[in-house]
Amino acid sequence: MLYFADAFFTGRMEDFWSTTVQVSGERENSLLNRKMIFRILGILLFIEAMLFLVCMGVALFHGEDDYIYFVGSALLNVGVGGVLIALGRGAKNVVTRRDGYCIVAFTWLLFTAFGMVPFYASGSIPLLADAFFETMSGFTTTGATVLDDIESLSHGMLFWRSFTHWIGGLGIVFFTIVVLPIFGVGNQVLFKAESTGVTHDKIHPKVSVMAKWLWAVYSILTAVVTVLLVIGGMSWFDAVCHAFGTTATGGFSTKQASVAYWNSPFIEYVIAVFMILSAVNFSLYFMCMKGRCGQLFRDDETKWFIGSILIATAAISVSLVVRNGYGVEEAFRKALFQVATLHTSSGFATDDYMLWAPFTWVVLVYCMLAGGCTGSTSGGIKIMRLLIVARNVKNEFRRMMHPRAVLPIKVNRMAVSPSTVSTVSTFVLFYLGCVFAGWLVYMFMGLGMVEALSVTISSLGNAGLALGAFGPAYSWNALPEAGKWFSSFLMLLGRLELFGILLMFSPGFWEKR
Repeated sequence: MLYFADAFFTGRMEDFWSTTVQVSGERENSLLNRKMIFRILGILLFIEAMLFLVCMGVALFHGEDDYIYFVGSALLNVGVGGVLIALGRGAKNVVTRRDGYCIVAFTWLLFTAFGMVPFYASGSIPLLADAFFETMSGFTTTGATVLDDIESLSHGMLFWRSFTHWIGGLGIVFFTIVVLPIFGVGNQVLFKAESTGVTHDKIHPKVSVMAKWLWAVYSILTAVVTVLLVIGGMSWFDAVCHAFGTTATGGFSTKQASVAYWNSPFIEYVIAVFMILSAVNFSLYFMCMKGRCGQLFRDDETKWFIGSILIATAAISVSLVVRNGYGVEEAFRKALFQVATLHTSSGFATDDYMLWAPFTWVVLVYCMLAGGCTGSTSGGIKIMRLLIVARNVKNEFRRMMHPRAVLPIKVNRMAVSPSTVSTVSTFVLFYLGCVFAGWLVYMFMGLGMVEALSVTISSLGNAGLALGAFGPAYSWNALPEAGKWFSSFLMLLGRLELFGILLMFSPGFWEKR
């Protein structure tokens, strides 16, 4: 197993930031390396402080006084980060997989807790539960909001709100691997703890190099969306904020009416298309950059994903033409956008689908559950898992006719191991169990059956939109305070794909192996 080796706290800048990787078996049966965890979390808080300074610059550029809240938040991060680094002084030079899960989980919690400070301190979001909810929704790229007057926020606050999407899109820990070389080479522990999908194509043997390539793709998509939205009539500020939400499949808008505010078919098509592109496995784009575009078009998961979007869009389009009297082009555009925003677990909206036929709601709920592709910024169960389950079910029917037949499950012409099939089936079943449990909790809090189910699916799948009183025409401010905290927990649970968080509630996690 690979481990991290950290230089001791000597006061020299290169030692202060330096973290390398070693292979060691000395701590195989030991408890958590708390000092190393403190040290890494402290460094991550320093990085968030630098991100606050970016928002300070935006506020100063627009001549707003609330830049001071970003300065204060940055200083708070530096202070607490410094304390954590000091507590990590003399840390043993190893990090286990268990340490990695702790670092990832606590990073998301700390980034949210400190990330909400500008909102709360400035009074932009005066309630603690609301500020935490909004920030968690941003970092987990959920896109659900409790704000009823988004336009009242300053440019700095709006930028930070959307920036949280972009930071959380490919993962906070993943982000730090590129920003600072503090984790060195071969950092599989943190990468695997943060990236818990079914499959993550190894486009390079070094995780740090792979991270840089994926962030390059991520940045290119963001830049292209920004330019296209400016061409479509958005200001540069609005374009950048919406590009953050589009490529991160987040959904925070600078307007209360979301994308519908611009009433522009061009903008709707641009955002819809790039939400879909951002929900495709990013490693396939890297292959295209290397001249291997065929892999993108041959990828089974991508074909299932696009096919699912087209079928759902066609079904809803017909319903809108027949039941709601929409024109053909408008019906297709509205259906495509709403299917894309929910299938990719974004949170944008251009129409109130609660005015559509109930049949369409079922289709949209399926989109929320299914989500996008593995290796992307989207949430949900993920198409790869559904593909494997569907082919496993198909094989079971074949075995009834041919009991002795050897019927491997293949994805991209490669056999999937029985252990992977078992893991995927367990995940899907457990995911649905979490949906049912969350449904009961919200109904206990007083939500209606439809609202409780859709809010649970949306929170767990990081979709950002729900049904009923939490549909696209409303914010989630109507949730009871306990419901906002619970929804924040579900967002994090879904973002780290269940096991990364629930593992820490297992007594065995904190005991010696």
